[in-house]
Amino acid sequence: MDIREEALKLRRETQGLLSTCPKTQLTNRQELSVIYTPGVAEPCKDIKANPDLSFELTCRGNMVAVVSDGTRVLGLGDIGPAAAMPVMEGKSILFKVFADVDAIPICIDEKDPEKFIETVRRLEPSFAGINLEDISSPKCYDIEDILKEKMNIPVFHDDQHGTAVAALATLIGALRLVKKDLATARIVVNGAGAAGTAIGRLLVNAGAKNLTMVDIHGALYDGMPGLNRIQEQLAKTTNKEKLTGNLAEIAKGADVLIGVSGPGLFTKEIIGSMAKDSIVLPMANPVPEVMYAEAMEAGARIYGSGRSDAPNQTNNVTVFPGIFRGALDVRARRITEEMKLAAAYAIAGLVPEKDLRDDFVVVDAFDPRVAPAVAAAVAKVAIETDVARVKIDPEEVRSRAAARIGR
Repeated sequence: MDIREEALKLRRETQGLLSTCPKTQLTNRQELSVIYTPGVAEPCKDIKANPDLSFELTCRGNMVAVVSDGTRVLGLGDIGPAAAMPVMEGKSILFKVFADVDAIPICIDEKDPEKFIETVRRLEPSFAGINLEDISSPKCYDIEDILKEKMNIPVFHDDQHGTAVAALATLIGALRLVKKDLATARIVVNGAGAAGTAIGRLLVNAGAKNLTMVDIHGALYDGMPGLNRIQEQLAKTTNKEKLTGNLAEIAKGADVLIGVSGPGLFTKEIIGSMAKDSIVLPMANPVPEVMYAEAMEAGARIYGSGRSDAPNQTNNVTVFPGIFRGALDVRARRITEEMKLAAAYAIAGLVPEKDLRDDFVVVDAFDPRVAPAVAAAVAKVAIETDVARVKIDPEEVRSRAAARIGR
């Protein structure tokens, strides 16, 4: 039985992968009175007087909505909200397993951005955070930005920011190993959609000064026609030399080549033209821009992709569970750029200098330290920047997270 058959068999046998589970028992009239009427009136009255108590007195405080319109699902494109449901359900399981965050998949049958935004905004009383997923570009930028402005809970588009944090974490470890500096390394990102532009922005904010973005039309430069607003902003802070040309031309002599584009785009010739000790991070999903064996044969020093059958898996499962765990524990109002950077450095810091190898520059998603470390780093920054509603010692956040997930 191959993976496709197994995936269908599992879901058919269990009628999906999620169910609700009460945290308390209900076996007699007394318990019924406490759980429901008349006892339930007491938390209702307290929350009415102080709405923030809903984070303490209901499941809301540990609940995230995983929301999609189904317009950009994996590599499948616009398959609609019903067909997107398995991905949102799977994502909800990752939240629970890796960080003990309760998550509910919500697929909304609405492609109009304004109506979608209003629908999601109205969910706020039920959740402590919103994880946006599989929404097409460029509307995903406006949807996230407006929701962040309108809502008083974290809104996080994981396809953008989770991917960016994962890429930065791997790159930090790789650069440490080859003794190159993020500020001076020549970096090329191929793909200027949601994930690519998020990677570019995070790299710039982390200190990268020699970065060029490339899309199907070639290198992005300031003043290039046809760019969306996010690409325009990024073009102003990257490609300072205003280089033009296709990927093969731009990648010559590059130290780092990151891909969030399509399968097979990193040819042997492109990788062979890069600088010594080249770092190649092909992150197209599920088939990367180049497979591991091909990249090594072409001369790459370090390889990292989203796949689990190659070294240095660069996957946002190391990112979003811990980010939300930390944000929820301090009841953060939003997830900021500083919190994302802290998450990347927390992940990278889990590999000591002495342990770095070509095939080990970033930790595995199943490393038990990941989510607690990310949660602590995110909570610390949230508190320091007044994004948090409550203040908790970050080390307590770390130990709580480790205990919650039994790791």
